[in-house]
Amino acid sequence: MSETPSSPGPTATTTMKATATVQRHTATVVADRFDLMTWRDTYEQSAGLRELTAELSLRHDGATDLLTDAFLAAYQARPRLRDRAEMDPSRLVDHHVLSSLMEPPDFAELRRTTAGDPYAAAMAVLAMAPSLRRILQRAQEAQDQAGQAEQDAVAQQPTESVEEAESDSRQAGRAAEAAAQAMTAAARGLRADAHAAAARAARVARQEAALMRIWGITAGETERMPFAQRLQLAERLRTSRLARWADLIGRFRQMACGERAHKVENAGGELIGITLGDDLSRVVPSELANLGLPVLRAVFAARYAAGELMLYDNRGEQTTGRGAIIACVDTSHSMYEEGPGGVTREAWAKACALALLDQARDAGRDFVGILFSAADKLQVFRFPAGESAGMPRVLEFAETFLGGGTSYQRPLSAAADVLRQEFDDAARARGDIVMITDDDCGVTEEWMRDWKDTKRQLGFRVFGVAVGAPRVAEADSVLDALCDNLRCVEDLTDVHAAADLFRLI
Repeated sequence: MSETPSSPGPTATTTMKATATVQRHTATVVADRFDLMTWRDTYEQSAGLRELTAELSLRHDGATDLLTDAFLAAYQARPRLRDRAEMDPSRLVDHHVLSSLMEPPDFAELRRTTAGDPYAAAMAVLAMAPSLRRILQRAQEAQDQAGQAEQDAVAQQPTESVEEAESDSRQAGRAAEAAAQAMTAAARGLRADAHAAAARAARVARQEAALMRIWGITAGETERMPFAQRLQLAERLRTSRLARWADLIGRFRQMACGERAHKVENAGGELIGITLGDDLSRVVPSELANLGLPVLRAVFAARYAAGELMLYDNRGEQTTGRGAIIACVDTSHSMYEEGPGGVTREAWAKACALALLDQARDAGRDFVGILFSAADKLQVFRFPAGESAGMPRVLEFAETFLGGGTSYQRPLSAAADVLRQEFDDAARARGDIVMITDDDCGVTEEWMRDWKDTKRQLGFRVFGVAVGAPRVAEADSVLDALCDNLRCVEDLTDVHAAADLFRLI
């Protein structure tokens, strides 16, 4: 009778199945195919990510996996790490790095900016680059120490046990133990570098998000931008001539927004008594009570038709204009001069002009920026109310500086021409011109007569701001003769010095 081969027992079978079903992963962060597609698309669009991958691959075979994990940890809404037991031994360093990276509060703060935003997540990875270089250097040193420890362990075995030490299980055990000892020694440095990476990435993300907000770019707008366009815009904002004054621009726009809200909140003005009229929004309660009595409704209607209803009489601020808001900004050489806090006259003037652009957009009015200096130097930037301002055009307006001397006649004539054309084309009057300058210059009598005639015809107002030059705003100055409303700003760190402009315009 032939003997039937014995089959493995239950314990052996279970062990074999468990061994067969264990899957080793090279990726630390659990991700679905959509997350991975987002990473691949972002990677293809970012030259910076590709260059960083190529550089780190010289030190670490799994550099691509490490950068993918770092990206997904920043991008996912709730990133989850695999258990260490599921990881390929060659990627345990990555698991340690990701665990340390996601540990500090800085990383949670970072994800408030990067979660769901592939561009922001990619920028966070690039911001981590210096720390990732140090981390991989430490990891390589740890692996070298592990290899050396293994060699030393084998060399210290008695001669008769060397062959036994050559077995796979014993050799793997000693290697794992030596590697663990080396990684433990390097763990403190890896954790510190990972924390530094999270902190730096969070700081860079905050700065870029703040820069976008300062320039009036919403999160929705940036998320719709192609990767390359957004990268180019962020770089331009960081290197702009006015980048140094980004905080001033942001404070100016915030102040103007607050003044607009204040103006709406107090639109009725100050109650000073009772008057007669037909403005139903100001009818006194006793008049409204007549509507509740059928016999008196005809009386109410008759008084309304005659404009004889009793109304609250309010004294508010001057009615705002309906035509274009035009900012004439002096860009002569003297505007380079710095005031308190190192703020230049140009920076204050441009910040004010950008806030006036916001004012026009909020009111549905056209905005025109006129940069001027000498009589032969003028540049006009138009921002129609019905069209997107376009950040490249806004930046061009903010960054342009003409240099030279100062002439009042040409920029003011150009502003009047804009308002005249607007009046002829759309019958819109009551525009507003804001003249921002630090110099006083003469105008001819003929030009002044024409200017006054045009002003009466079109009904526009002229606001003047003398930046850092009190003499320009004196009672006998040319600017004073040209303006309906004039103020001097000496403290260029004070954005509230122009607050009344945003209540009146």
